Amino acid sequence: QVQLVESGGGLVQAGGSLRLSCAPSRSTFSIRSMGWYRQAPGKQRELVASITNGDRINYAESVKGRFTISRDNAKNTVFLQMNSLKSEDTAVYYCHVLSLTRDYWGQGTQVTVSS
Repeated sequence: QVQLVESGGGLVQAGGSLRLSCAPSRSTFSIRSMGWYRQAPGKQRELVASITNGDRINYAESVKGRFTISRDNAKNTVFLQMNSLKSEDTAVYYCHVLSLTRDYWGQGTQVTVSS
C-alpha cells in the first residue's frame, strides 16, 4: 500500500512563505501527475497546482504568481513553494498523485496564515 508523506505545513504571518513537500512511501510505480489540493473549513476541496510527467503545470487563479510547484523526478517528490501568503490561503493542503491505475491522497497538512 503506497502512502504519501507530506511535510512543511504550519503557522505563518500574512506575507510569509512556506514550502510543502510530498513523496510516496515507495517509488516503484508509474506516476502520471502530482499536485496539491486544499480544503478550507466549510468549503469544497480545490486544486491548487499540479504538474504532469511532461511538466505541464496548472495553477488555480488565486495562487498564480505566488505559488510555484516543482518536482524531483528522481525521488518522485513534489514541492509547493508558497510565497506572499494570505489569510485566505488557510486550509488543509493535500498531496495528490495520479498513477497509471489509480490516484492517491496524502493525509493533509495544515497551513494557517495569520493576518
